[in-house]
Amino acid sequence: MQQILSSPLTINGLELKNRMVMSPMHVMYTPWGRVNDRLVAFYRRRALGGVAMMVVVCAFDEYSGGPGMPDLRLDGAVSEFKVLTQAVQKAGARISAQLYHAGRYAHSAFLQKQAIAPSAVASRFTRETPREMTNDDIQKTIASFAAGAAKAKEAGFDAVEILGSAGYLICQFLSPLTNQRTDEYGGDLDHRMRFGCDVVRAVRQAVGPDFPVGIRIAGHDFMDGGHTNHEARIFAQAVENAGVDLINVTGGWHETKVPQTTMDLPRGGFTYLARGIKEVVQVPVIACNRINTPELAEEVLRQGFADLIGPGRPLLADPDFPLKAVSGRSDEIALCLACNQACFDHILSLQPVGCLVNPQAGFESEIQIEPTAEPKRVLVVGGGPAGMEAALVLASRGHKVQLIEQATRLGGQIPLAAAPPGREEFLSLATSLDNRLTKTEVKVELARRVTADVVKAIDPEIVVVATGAKPIQPDIPGVDGPGVVQAWDILAGRITPGELGRRVLILGGGAVGSETALFLAKYGAMTGEELLFLLENGAETADAVRPFFNSGAKQLTIVEMLPKIGRDIGLTNRWIVLQNLERKGVALRTKCRVTAITPTGVQVDRDGTAEFIPGDSVVLALGSRSDNALADEIKALGYVTHVIGDAQAPRKATDAIKDAFDLGRTL
Repeated sequence: MQQILSSPLTINGLELKNRMVMSPMHVMYTPWGRVNDRLVAFYRRRALGGVAMMVVVCAFDEYSGGPGMPDLRLDGAVSEFKVLTQAVQKAGARISAQLYHAGRYAHSAFLQKQAIAPSAVASRFTRETPREMTNDDIQKTIASFAAGAAKAKEAGFDAVEILGSAGYLICQFLSPLTNQRTDEYGGDLDHRMRFGCDVVRAVRQAVGPDFPVGIRIAGHDFMDGGHTNHEARIFAQAVENAGVDLINVTGGWHETKVPQTTMDLPRGGFTYLARGIKEVVQVPVIACNRINTPELAEEVLRQGFADLIGPGRPLLADPDFPLKAVSGRSDEIALCLACNQACFDHILSLQPVGCLVNPQAGFESEIQIEPTAEPKRVLVVGGGPAGMEAALVLASRGHKVQLIEQATRLGGQIPLAAAPPGREEFLSLATSLDNRLTKTEVKVELARRVTADVVKAIDPEIVVVATGAKPIQPDIPGVDGPGVVQAWDILAGRITPGELGRRVLILGGGAVGSETALFLAKYGAMTGEELLFLLENGAETADAVRPFFNSGAKQLTIVEMLPKIGRDIGLTNRWIVLQNLERKGVALRTKCRVTAITPTGVQVDRDGTAEFIPGDSVVLALGSRSDNALADEIKALGYVTHVIGDAQAPRKATDAIKDAFDLGRTL
């Protein structure tokens, strides 16, 4: 059967060689708005990876509001952008400029003045209130969109995309939540759509009839009182009539309580939004959000729900995703996990974007993997993410690598991270690393414990110790008593939820403690299959069964010493974890220092006051410590030894893989 994903498509005279369009991402590589070598190398690398077209976010207006975003307004911008567009085109891809305007999502600190919006409605995203736009502001902004489009065309872009999604300016005009105007740009839906349609018409006039114009829209706001896919379909028809050639469909607003970018969203979970738009328009439609495998992308196209797929972060994770997809090498793809650890979390802290599974992302102009001039015999001890990554990079450079893991499978702590509900995507990290290892000459040995004698017998030239970490056993009276277990043992399946008492106290409210609580919360709760059966057959209403779906057999309490839960969880995931803990009825006890564990609960000190929290079982989730005693033994034997990952210091998977990558490329 012929693959649709690899087939060409023409959009207003612009031929795309396949059906993959890289979605726009704010990458923070241009702190002063100037196109630089880092930005050019980043997009050129992805063009070489086979994507048909990429969309680059661009500021174009004094109120755009994007820190660290390439800016079309700057003096000399046209010639600078031509360096980018020509580099991408010579590498075999097309390139489109997204015209970004944040409206009330812009921070006054970056604008150096108050943001503007259709109405003076405070933003939950910035915690600021914008200035209501006058009619003159509106006309100037429409003209600014047109001028930005014209400048993008002059700079060599092959197309432009108007940003009308995620709660930005055009969304703010569309929604009754943020548009309270009573003039021709407010009121009913027809009037609220006017601004977006006027922008499309102005852009079309500025670039002419034969230049592709697209728009990115929210397929559903996911805001209480906002727009559903029904209104999005009406707007899509309106902008099609106004002159767009392509509609890029994504999820909801930044302010929504519905996860948009994390692995909580199932793969392809928003495909139905693109389907809804595709059913009512004639122009091509792009489907986005969590389409991270070629097989899923092909299925979406084959179902007729979209004409193109819009991977963003999957191309951050693996620039060669398109080439591997069309050549039948999907098992070699480094899959995006939607973990957000180095992409969205970095953006929220104003750092350049990186990637957990691809430490080279954003450093294409600085970091190269070169063949070694002196191949060495390298022993890697430990088959977690750090050990596997080190083995891959070392082997790619020509070293002779042997990897030994004492467990019966590779992955280290990855299965623990994947155990809580909604975190299953982490398993694809282990699978992806394992698949790529099988394509190398790395000798992998499982179920073998490495000792100093084993190292002497193998006699490598270099030893890389990636033995990970172990959970901390705190010095608390009663910690060795009955009913006290480690969270790791629960997540690994060595202890089942059924072996615990009804009242479970989880000591430690960091990532491990919080996610262990969510793992235990699903024990005894109604399954998705049971819920679907009841709803499909009209046996129950959603409201009636929600308590049975949300609550399980355990009464759960997290006991945390600090004032807040989830201190080590990234910003883009923390609010979701807290929301889920509340939804599942998990009790949170903060500022509680545990002083003793008893068979009937724990004694705590809370702000100097002694309290007792009753419980039948106690789960320890109090952090981890490096497991690196072997490294000292090996060093004592005189071997060149490097310690990486959690064996060096317990951190996140992002840090472990970067450790391994940096060692592998320099050894």
